[in-house]
Amino acid sequence: MFVGDRLDIIIFGATGFTGKRTIPQLTKLIKSENLSLTWGIAGRSKARLKDTLLEIHEETGEDYNKIPVIIADIDDKESIERMTASAKIIINIVGPYIFYGERVVAACLKSGTHHVDVSGEPQYMEFIQLRYHEAAKTRGIYLVSACGFDSIPVDLGIVFLQKNFYGTLNSVATYMYIRKDGGPYPGATTHFTTYESAIHAIAHYKQLRDIRSKLFREKLPAVDHKVETKWCGFFKNKYLEKWCTVYPGSDRSVSLRTQRYMFTACKQRPIQIQCYVGYDSFLHLLTTLIFSAIILVLSKLNFTRKLLLKHPKFFSGGFASHEGPSKQKQENTTFNVILLGRGWCEILLDPTDEFYEPPEKLGLARVSGKNPGYGATCLMLTMSAIMILTENDKMPDG
Repeated sequence: MFVGDRLDIIIFGATGFTGKRTIPQLTKLIKSENLSLTWGIAGRSKARLKDTLLEIHEETGEDYNKIPVIIADIDDKESIERMTASAKIIINIVGPYIFYGERVVAACLKSGTHHVDVSGEPQYMEFIQLRYHEAAKTRGIYLVSACGFDSIPVDLGIVFLQKNFYGTLNSVATYMYIRKDGGPYPGATTHFTTYESAIHAIAHYKQLRDIRSKLFREKLPAVDHKVETKWCGFFKNKYLEKWCTVYPGSDRSVSLRTQRYMFTACKQRPIQIQCYVGYDSFLHLLTTLIFSAIILVLSKLNFTRKLLLKHPKFFSGGFASHEGPSKQKQENTTFNVILLGRGWCEILLDPTDEFYEPPEKLGLARVSGKNPGYGATCLMLTMSAIMILTENDKMPDG
């Protein structure tokens, strides 16, 4: 079937909750940008893949009759290798990535295929970088994670603030909060697969120390004006009028990897990063902290972890479910990320130089959008894949 040229893009995991929402985003982008890109979908069941295309056709009116359907089972190495050999880039939406991601990455490396995913699992991302970065660089392919709400808004928001600060940026504190317009909307806020990935990320968190000790052997330069992250407890942000606590997602670790790269490759002074999440009321914050503490404790043991995964709605307080959020709830949910930067008006000639006086300049930026989990995420994911294909000359060397 794929004699000759490969397909440009294959969406692997197209029948899942996120996969079904990625297909329309890819279709819209190809049309709106007038791109000549070929694409297909992949998964274990040919019947389910065809049913997915029919379901999306009925929703959108788009004709998907000629879209190739590829059979690929995550437990079948040969089928995964055939799939990756059939595309220039794989959009991988099969998680938890800590269990299944490496299989697709290894196949991509073998076939010389780019790879993007929406992982928010630091252990997986940094393990892949440790094991496959040099080989991918040699082959000239990109293996890029965190191509969704975790963690593009924060990472690009910091880069934007850095470029427009007109001075020297010392630190950035990010405050993310979600707003639901109208409602109330019953049902979960997130799908089970997102919840499942978070549970396993917590369970395997101790692996990070060993991975990072091998991956980041060279330390970044120490700074004189250190900003401490408020790791414990909560606080009221008087400017946002929100109750805030540390954001437990991957935003900070992803952004710090970007800062490390910019220091190494571009001699740019690395900035300190703090990430927080905000809530409208103290009760909402307290409820979230209680459920988070329960999940944190129960994630540690195999037996209790199985209970968490068997009863997601109960243990998350209704936040996660196998059904996921309703379409109405998704469309009426918006996200905001406020970025507060501190630094100096002057620019240092050397990134390792330091200022004597504490930071006196402030900078503000905001990133916002709709439907963070499954609308904005799917859009960011498909845009990431398209940019690697169409703007490869602007991509970093690694």
